[in-house]
Amino acid sequence: MKKGLAWAVLLVLVLVIVVPMLVVGGIHTRESKLGSSGKGGKGEDVVIRVYFHEQKKIIAMSLEEYIKGVVAAEMPAEFELEALKAQAVAARTYAVKNMAIYGGSGLPEQPGADVSTDYRQSQAWMGEEKLRERWGTNYDRFWKKISQAVEETRGEVATYNGEFIHAVFHSTSGERTASAKEVWGFDYPYLISVPCKWDQKSPRYYDKKEFSLAEVEQLLGPETQVLAAMQNDSSGAVKILNTTESGRVEQVRIGSKVLSGAAVREKLDLRSNNFSVEMKEGKMVFNTIGYGHGVGLCQYGANGMAKEGKDYRQILTTYYTGVALKNIMPSH
Repeated sequence: MKKGLAWAVLLVLVLVIVVPMLVVGGIHTRESKLGSSGKGGKGEDVVIRVYFHEQKKIIAMSLEEYIKGVVAAEMPAEFELEALKAQAVAARTYAVKNMAIYGGSGLPEQPGADVSTDYRQSQAWMGEEKLRERWGTNYDRFWKKISQAVEETRGEVATYNGEFIHAVFHSTSGERTASAKEVWGFDYPYLISVPCKWDQKSPRYYDKKEFSLAEVEQLLGPETQVLAAMQNDSSGAVKILNTTESGRVEQVRIGSKVLSGAAVREKLDLRSNNFSVEMKEGKMVFNTIGYGHGVGLCQYGANGMAKEGKDYRQILTTYYTGVALKNIMPSH
C-alpha cells in the first residue's frame, strides 16, 4: 500500500513539474530556432507574430527579418544608410511596443498576432515578391543595403524613462514637426514640435490643389454654403481662424462652416494640414507644405541629416526628444 502511494506521488510530481518544464523548454527551443539569424554570433533572435492580411493568417517570424520588410516598404531604398538605420530603430521600437512578450497589447483585431502587414493597422511590410516588382534589377543591391541598416542596429529600440516610445514617423514635415498633443490630443514629452530644415528637397514638400466651389460643397457638405457665401462676399468664402504651435491649421471657416484642419485635409485629400487657402478665378486653391501627420521622425529630414554627416543616433534624438537607445537582444 505504501509502495503504491509512493509511486502515485512520484507520478504526480512528474506530471506537474517535469512534463511542463519539458513542454515549455520545447516551445522556447522552437521559437529560438525559428528566430535565429544564424549569423554574427550575437545571440538568438526574437520572434514576432505577424498577421499577413492578404493571406489572412498569422506567421511567426524573426523580428529582424520582419523589420527589413518594414524598412523596405516604408522608406526609399535610395536613402542614405544612416537614415535607413534610423528608420530601422523606429520600426523596431513600434513593433516591440506592440508585442505581447514585452507587455504590448498585440493586434486587437487579430488575437494572437503582434502586428499586421496592413499599414492601416500597423506598419507597411513587403516580402521578396513585391520588392522585386518595386525594385526590378536593383533588388539585390537594395536588399543588401536594407539588410545592412537593420543588422547594424540589431535589437536597438528607443526608450523614454525606460519605456518603449510611440515611434511614429511621417514622410515630410515642412518647417517644423508637429507635437502629438496638437494632432491626437495626447501629450508625450518625446513627441514635441521641433524645427526641421533638412527635408526641403523632398518631392512632397510643396503641393497645390484647386477646387471649384461646387466641388468644395460636395466634399465638405452642403451646409458649408460656399456658393452663397461667395455671392454675398467673395473675401468671406474662406478664412483660417487659428493655427497650432507648429503652424498647421487648427480651425478654418469655409463658407458658413467651421472645420478642423485635420478634417479638411481628410475630406479634400490634402497632403497635410499645414496649408494656406485663397480664392483665385472662382476656385478655392489650397497650398500645402509637407506630407503626413507631421509627428515624430521625418523621413526626408532624416535623409537630409544623413547627407550632412549625422548618424542614426543623432537623427533619432533630434526627432524624438530626450530618448535613449537600448538593445533588447539576448547576449551570450
